[in-house]
Amino acid sequence: MRRVLVTGASRGIGRAVARAFAERGDRVAVHYATRREDAALTLRELPGDGHVLVGGDLADADAARSIVEEAVRALGGVDVLVNNAALAPGADNRHAVADVSYPDWQEIWQRMIQVNLLGAVHVTYGVARHLIDRGEPGSIVNVGSRGAFRGEPDFPAYGAGKAALHAFGQSMAVALAPHGITVTSVAPGFVATERQAGKLAGPEGEALREQSPFGRVGTPEEVAAAVLYLASPEATWSSGTVLDVNGASHLRI
Repeated sequence: MRRVLVTGASRGIGRAVARAFAERGDRVAVHYATRREDAALTLRELPGDGHVLVGGDLADADAARSIVEEAVRALGGVDVLVNNAALAPGADNRHAVADVSYPDWQEIWQRMIQVNLLGAVHVTYGVARHLIDRGEPGSIVNVGSRGAFRGEPDFPAYGAGKAALHAFGQSMAVALAPHGITVTSVAPGFVATERQAGKLAGPEGEALREQSPFGRVGTPEEVAAAVLYLASPEATWSSGTVLDVNGASHLRI
């Protein structure tokens, strides 16, 4: 039984990741920023006992530290961290350079980098120091994005933040290996989460499905399965990797 902190676990990929760990007998700290009711639903749906809710805004460095401390207290320690929380691209944060004002450009960049990159950076520090001080091995898995490689012209802050998250994970893989801590990332393509249901049902749906030669988009459970493997002892020798989970919709050389 391991103790697992999943950030952004109120729904979507985070909820599926929390469920995947709970189904194998692990205890999970379900983190949320604002969607407490959704996070509580995630908690109720998890099999097993001893799971907890942990709230906090990852854009706040002090809150990020408190999230780790609360998870450690509630679970009796943290062995696995999944950095899933992120501000996803949407109509409210589109910032194509030709269409957005300079103040909006600055605001969106700052918020996305604070949450999608620095939030994960600060939580990683807290969990890594906790593991080092305990003298125990552990695993950290970052949820990145296909957009880090193919570009996000309408959401450049999102693409840049995810690319930086991948690079950060690789730096930490080298830094933390002597302590027995693995660090990996997954790079999902388009995933059928609750947030994306409207797009998939609307006029964009067919084009999104056609991005993959499988003729469909991914599921949260498929991403969760990849995260579960990368966090396992069997994946130790994969530390530092960025695993594409996009149905061959974007191939890297």
